[in-house]
Amino acid sequence: MKTVACIIQDGFAPFEFGVACEAFGLDRSDDGVPNFDFRIVAPHPGVVESKMGFSVNVEHDLSFAAEADLVVFCPLPRAYWDRIDPLLLDVARDAVARGAWVMSVCSGSFILAAAGVLDGRRATTHWMYSDVMAQMYPQIDIDADVLFVQDDKIITSAGTAAGIDACLHLLRQELGAEITNRIARRMVVPPQRDGGQAQFIDRPIPVVPSGSLATVADWAVAHLRDDLGVDQLAARALMSPRTFARRFKAEYGATPAAWLARQRIIHAQRLLERTDMALEQIADECGFGSAAVLRQNFGRVLGLTPTAYRARFSCAEESAA
Repeated sequence: MKTVACIIQDGFAPFEFGVACEAFGLDRSDDGVPNFDFRIVAPHPGVVESKMGFSVNVEHDLSFAAEADLVVFCPLPRAYWDRIDPLLLDVARDAVARGAWVMSVCSGSFILAAAGVLDGRRATTHWMYSDVMAQMYPQIDIDADVLFVQDDKIITSAGTAAGIDACLHLLRQELGAEITNRIARRMVVPPQRDGGQAQFIDRPIPVVPSGSLATVADWAVAHLRDDLGVDQLAARALMSPRTFARRFKAEYGATPAAWLARQRIIHAQRLLERTDMALEQIADECGFGSAAVLRQNFGRVLGLTPTAYRARFSCAEESAA
């Protein structure tokens, strides 16, 4: 992925637009991150007004989007959902047809839905709009409970900050876990949240004092090779298994088992990138038990084998140097 087109139009949401600029448009070459040819485009170049009352001057039309490796659709004002510019629909259809990456943030998914490229696919949008989308486009399998969904090379995300998670997810596939973690550190966000995590977390700000679930989570990450179950984690938290599982889901938006599985995959990615350890050794280190189980979980989450991932993203020589 080398070229990225970010599409905006009148009424665009500044935060979601900024997420795309932050993820794909900044020069981070001093941190070893490759740059993208990132351009902001619009159906009609010139002054484009945001929904907050300020404007930006867009120089590029949609011709760049017709060739970009990634096309990002920013949120669309609700007033436009039933009358989307045909130029945007053509860009979406063309991008999917030629195999480019396509991403929508929040209500930008309504553009993809209107273009028909989500028909028969699983997708998401902001939880506030999921019922409306389901009524307008019953042919789409809408999952209103997750942060983002990837179906082939189409990624739809929930609202606001979920767009950050979707961008990091895509970057992890294109650049690997190590470089993506550098980007996440620069953005001062956690790189660990995956698409299956809940959009609506019951308690986004933990109220448990010292010795909270964060302490147990940190301990679990340091002991991924162990056989970790809810009973063991609950004992460390001084809670009953049922209470622990409920509290963990409320704070982290995922079950303890799902969260642990994702941490093990992330750790395996790092080891594949940064070391020359054998697969059996990596499987043991990450708590998968065997290379076969590692391959199964790795392929299910990332869509490629550990060996293929290592061939694509290995920087073991750089690490050794």
